[in-house]
Amino acid sequence: MNTASVIVLIVAIAILAVGLWMYLDARKSRRLRNQFGPEYERAVEREGNARRAETVLDERQKRVNRLNIRELTREERERFITEWRSVQARFVDDPRGAVVLADTVVSRAMQARNYPMTDFDQRAADLSVEYPTVVQDYRIAHDVATCDPSREMSTEEMRRAMQRYRALFEELIQAPVKAA
Repeated sequence: MNTASVIVLIVAIAILAVGLWMYLDARKSRRLRNQFGPEYERAVEREGNARRAETVLDERQKRVNRLNIRELTREERERFITEWRSVQARFVDDPRGAVVLADTVVSRAMQARNYPMTDFDQRAADLSVEYPTVVQDYRIAHDVATCDPSREMSTEEMRRAMQRYRALFEELIQAPVKAA
């Protein structure tokens, strides 16, 4: 084999390697974008570029895969549904109190499924792996539940927070909940 043939072969192999790397990278990006949905865009915005966001999301997924997240038993599910209905019923007389209780019930359901209950941001990040479409709702509802009690909040804001909590709650217990 002459020198020109070797150079052409090396260039061809390099082009194939770069092409394969680009294909695999694009496939990984598509997988993460599909898996994380709106959370992917949030991560890109937060991290400043897609590569760093994908690294964060990939690490997040690996972390959650190491956790021992479990399904609720039928009894646990029924107990949480009963609790949730009580929280919803309370909304009529005490909207703010109901929102705070909704946050507590959702947190307890997460804890029962073995989600680590460290800080809120870590909980939301962990949830985003399995529930990317409702995790932003969780963030918004949690902000309402934990805001300064002296802050004036409309009943409509609190109603929307309850709806957001319910969306996540239904995902966590994997059953739709009818209003009480």
